[in-house]
Amino acid sequence: MNPSQYPVLGMMSGTSLDGLDMALCLFSKEDNRWHYMVEKAETVAYPTILRSKLSRATELSGWELTRLDIDLGNFMADAVNIFLKTTTCKPLLLASHGHTVFHRPDLGITTQIGNGAVLAAKTGIRTVCDFRSMDVALGGQGAPLVPIGDQLLFGNYDFCLNLGGFCNISYNENGQRRAFDIAPCNMALNTLAEQKGAPYDADGKWARTGNRHVALWNELNQLEYYRKEGTAKSLGKEWYDSHFAPLLEKNNCSEDDKLRTVTEHIAFQIGKVLEVHAGAQVLLTGGGALNTFLVESIQKETSKQVVVPDLETVNFKEAIIFAFLGLLRRNDEINVLQSVTGARQDCSSGAIY
Repeated sequence: MNPSQYPVLGMMSGTSLDGLDMALCLFSKEDNRWHYMVEKAETVAYPTILRSKLSRATELSGWELTRLDIDLGNFMADAVNIFLKTTTCKPLLLASHGHTVFHRPDLGITTQIGNGAVLAAKTGIRTVCDFRSMDVALGGQGAPLVPIGDQLLFGNYDFCLNLGGFCNISYNENGQRRAFDIAPCNMALNTLAEQKGAPYDADGKWARTGNRHVALWNELNQLEYYRKEGTAKSLGKEWYDSHFAPLLEKNNCSEDDKLRTVTEHIAFQIGKVLEVHAGAQVLLTGGGALNTFLVESIQKETSKQVVVPDLETVNFKEAIIFAFLGLLRRNDEINVLQSVTGARQDCSSGAIY
């Protein structure tokens, strides 16, 4: 390892519950620009019982949630220790996003579990976690956090669009980074696929065979969130459960039709955002970038060029960026932008163990 390189292991547990993404990255800075390379990356699936508990974490008692925080921390630590056995590159830092349970910035609340103290104690590696709380305390949305990484690591693209549990976008406007959640994405699509007995709709094949359900299409597009002005706005599972999911449940049509309607709804909302901003290239990442029907649907809604990068970037971009956010926190540098979250000021956020 070059002495000017910083090895950091980034960890991401998304709302779509695909598993724990881990990316061991080497960061370097030359001519005032950050660069990275991925030494090793891997996704570890959650055991069935743990995944089930995470999926209903919002319904648990205080005691049960505290226990789950510890259990997830132990699972993460064990995963890290196994992951590092097959590489000679040892990280100076772990940067863990954790798993979001509650996100109500309007009430000053954001909760990510996956106990950082357990991670640090069981791995023996300094750990940065709880990246959102400081921004929420400063009056911000606590999300999205990825945009500073988009700006500093992927700045050659005009737009960075992540298709995860929710789809979110970031871009530069008048010299400032802007970013926000656009709509639910894999959280909705995977839920519908599970009703057909699969964890996700591979390549969007079921959505492709379905038909748009007009009533559902209209109701989804009339949701109040899409009329919110400005960019300091974010979505969480509570919003999905109370506003989006009930519309899927009450409309009596086939799962294939629902998948088609939701896929085209996601693409339509993305297109609305893209078409009012200048720029040429859109970088697509996250699990949804592997859904060919969704990608095709997005391209139909925009005149901009949609770019799906290499598989490593698609699958691990958020883990890469959280590794970077952890490094910035270690260096006491800004890692959350008020222009994105609406907070009173930029901050260097994250608890360190």
